[in-house]
Amino acid sequence: MTDDSRPLAVFDLDNTLADTAHRQRFLERRPKDWAAFFAAAPDDPPLERGVALALESARECEVVYLTGRPERCREDTVAWLAAQGLPEGRIWMRRNDDRRPARRTKLEILRRISGSREVRMLVDDDELVCDEAERAGFEVVRARWASTSAALKEAQEREGRT
Repeated sequence: MTDDSRPLAVFDLDNTLADTAHRQRFLERRPKDWAAFFAAAPDDPPLERGVALALESARECEVVYLTGRPERCREDTVAWLAAQGLPEGRIWMRRNDDRRPARRTKLEILRRISGSREVRMLVDDDELVCDEAERAGFEVVRARWASTSAALKEAQEREGRT
């Protein structure tokens, strides 16, 4: 049950809460192996700083999740969040056929949800998403605690995959 009076703390998943380093190799090959990349997500180790921030945020906010993962990954994502002891919360995911840049899709969703609820903060590792969210007036925490590959950054911006 959600309390609609509590502000929202919006968390990204990949490289914010989940360490994707072990599966980034699937994006470094040509062609990229997206099926393998997402199939390996249940094995992501948690990122301690992100998890701690989500748990701390849950004291004052309703924690929700905004990810570039495709909808087909929902079951694995829900199970992963539960296994890490993260708060249950709504998860906004990309449609399976949506290839728009993350900065566009995430900002669209942030604007929509902020129309009816206070968004206290967005926590995300994608610098372009963070830049756009800040320009739109959202409070942003830049998740700079995971290592990312150039292939993952390209996937986030150019290929609209994560």
